[in-house]
This record gives sequence, C-alpha cells and structure tokens, in this order.
Amino acid sequence: MAKKRPQTKAKRPQLTDGDIPVVGAREPCPCGSGRRYKACHGRAAAHAATELVQRPFEGLPGEGDWVALRELVPAATVELTLRDGLPEGVPSVTLATVLPMAWPALRRDDGSVLLGLQNDTPSGDISRDLADTLRRALEADPGTPVQARRAPADGPRMQDLLDPEGTFAPVVHSGFEFWVPDPENAAPEVAASLERANAAAVPTVKLTGVDAAYWCETPEKNHLRWVMPHPEEQLLDALARLHAAGAAGLGEGTRLVGSFRAHGLTVPVWDLPSAVTADDVEKPAAEFAERLTVALASDAPLTADERRARGGLTNRQVTLS
Repeated sequence: MAKKRPQTKAKRPQLTDGDIPVVGAREPCPCGSGRRYKACHGRAAAHAATELVQRPFEGLPGEGDWVALRELVPAATVELTLRDGLPEGVPSVTLATVLPMAWPALRRDDGSVLLGLQNDTPSGDISRDLADTLRRALEADPGTPVQARRAPADGPRMQDLLDPEGTFAPVVHSGFEFWVPDPENAAPEVAASLERANAAAVPTVKLTGVDAAYWCETPEKNHLRWVMPHPEEQLLDALARLHAAGAAGLGEGTRLVGSFRAHGLTVPVWDLPSAVTADDVEKPAAEFAERLTVALASDAPLTADERRARGGLTNRQVTLS
C-alpha cells in the first residue's frame, strides 16, 4: 500500500489588529483564529463602541456649555472653528441644539453645515458620534441631511476636529428660526413646523457674568441651572458649607434645591420667584461665585450642620447621563 502523505495545513497570513477588516458578527474572524468575528476581534470593537464615556466633552473649550446645550437649552447655536480650517465650499460650521426632523446634521444649499447636538447617539461616546456625523456632513451634497449611524470605534472625536484654542460662544434663541435662512418666507409646512417647535421651547437665557449658567422660565417659578466644572465631591462639600451658613441663595425668595449630574459634571439648581428675571440674577450669581471659590478652597472637616446639608443635597441629586 502506498504510504499516506502527512496532512499539512497551509499557514494563514498573520494579520495585525489594524489590518483586520470588519465583517458580520457571525462570520469567521478574518484573523484566522477559526472563531466567529463577534467572539474574536469583534468583541473589542463592540466594547469600544458601547463603552460609556463619562465626560465626552472634556478637553473641549466651553465643556460646561456643551453639557448645557445637550441637556438644558431648547434653542441655541454656536459657530465652530475646525482645527484644519473650513474645507472648500463650506462657508461655516454651526452647532445647533436640535435640527428639523431630529436630523443629526444638515448640509445647506449654500454649503454651510448645521450639526445637531441633542440627538440620540448609537454608541457610548457622544463626541465620537458627533465627529463622525460632522465629517460626513462636510462631504455631503449641498441641500441634504446626514443620517445617523454608529461611528467607527477608531474614528476621531470632536476634540480631534475642533481648534483647541477656538472660542465656544453659544447664542440662545427664543425659537428655531435658525433652521431656515428666510423664516419670513418659509413654505407653509415649514412655517407650521417652526410654530409647533417654538411653542414647546422653554424661555431660556444664558447669564453673561458667570460661565455655563442658564436662567429659564416656567409657569409656576423660574430656575437657574449652572453647570460647574469642579470635582463632584469637592463641589458638594462647598455647597454644603454655604447652605449651612445660609449663603447658598441667589437673593430673597431663591433657594438651592439640589443638583443633577450630566456628562460627568454637576449642575446645581436654584428655584427663583417668577418675578426674578435673568438680569435680576446676574449680580447675585457673580457674588455666589466668589463665595463658592472660598468654600472650595476650604479643607476643614464638615461640621454637623454642614454634613446634614450635604446629605440633603445628595439625596436630591439625580443623574441625567
């Protein structure tokens, strides 16, 4: 009998992680391991896409205002400055709280780009999703919206695309007329959509004397919501010191009622009498900022009254994101 030839397996080419393409979750992994993609290199990709980034706007100019426009402000826009400048044919890039039909982005007829901030994002990193949407909007045909998709796990973030030295100066609007270049002559269906959106917008004003503080008007009372960059534990201690000392208010009839977390930052909230306008609270807010600076610098143990005040603030704290 003829001798059987020994069976040999052809060696598969060795691929580095960067060379492995994305395939279907149930397909064999291109690395040659013999396992399905979802159980091999797809596992890391899926984890990167879903892992929650606690502070997605950290490192961007105006981090507190990014959080406010994402969670608090109905209608606002900000002109963005790109790190590498504007591409040819793109006269401007504008961040907007929300766009018509909840589009992630829109390339207008004149080539300008509107980027929506308050959309649902498919991954755990809002910054990466926004950057992917922005890059696609810059290349979209004029007059077309950009649809949502999950950003590549290794794609750039907004911190990579925006000029780190650029300013971030939100303009708060009373309505959504910025959606269309000429709202006065908008088509009837567009005008009707604008009217519905404007009716739902809560009147909001950004304070000018302190950073990332927004006054808003509601039927029963007004509020001030102030996004603060300080470490949470240190900030809660400082607020407790001021609250126990009767120095946490913003004037007669105002009250610090608690705080919430949003995108890694803490947002204290004050109730204001309905007669208190944004202008009325400018000076008290600036004075509070000075008191807060002193309280933040203290490292003394909290007194019994301060501990009780801190417990009350903590018990009324909620997390938005």
